[in-house]
Amino acid sequence: MDRPQDIRHPRFARVYLRYAEGADRAGVSEHRRRLLDGLRGTVVEVGAGQGLNFRHYPQTVTSVTAIEPEPTLRAMAERAAREAPVPVTVSAGTADALPLADGSVDAAVVSLVLCSVPDQRRALAELHRVIRPGGELRFYEHVIPSAQPLRAILQAAERSGIWPRLAGGCHPARDTEAAIAARFEIEACDLLLFAPHRYEPRIPHILGRARRPADDAAD
Repeated sequence: MDRPQDIRHPRFARVYLRYAEGADRAGVSEHRRRLLDGLRGTVVEVGAGQGLNFRHYPQTVTSVTAIEPEPTLRAMAERAAREAPVPVTVSAGTADALPLADGSVDAAVVSLVLCSVPDQRRALAELHRVIRPGGELRFYEHVIPSAQPLRAILQAAERSGIWPRLAGGCHPARDTEAAIAARFEIEACDLLLFAPHRYEPRIPHILGRARRPADDAAD
């Protein structure tokens, strides 16, 4: 059943289900494990997709609230939640209006999602709001390359609007690391050059953690 928070991309969702599973076999599964290693307490995962992260949550996590606005992907996430090693509740919602109270989670996870949110600054402001002071943001995202000609190609694809329409709202030319640093203190950030599939170019990804300062005032 559709909900007010739903963002429907049924064709993209069906393609992405196959794409993401292939990417996991090519190495993304290990990136997901690294992303979540050492997490503790209550967690919100924004843009959970079909729930491929769920199997990697450590036992030190007490609960996960998984937010996914796309109904096809959310239905798959609900199935994955039943087999997760920690309690996972899957809910409809969007990154720019999280259905959580201020400072209510110990950590947040974003995994290949900040490229596709309509307003990256607003989404990060919401994450900042719901993470408690001193809490963590774990991130795994693709970012704009620094090398040409791929940088110019992706910038042109974004300006044209063609790629975002085809790829479920993905914006391939965002400087996501800088956007995170504007809201959080980045503690670790690895740059990974990675091609999820054989015929794709090696796109830079960042994998790391950031923190909302313990003395940070509410927005």
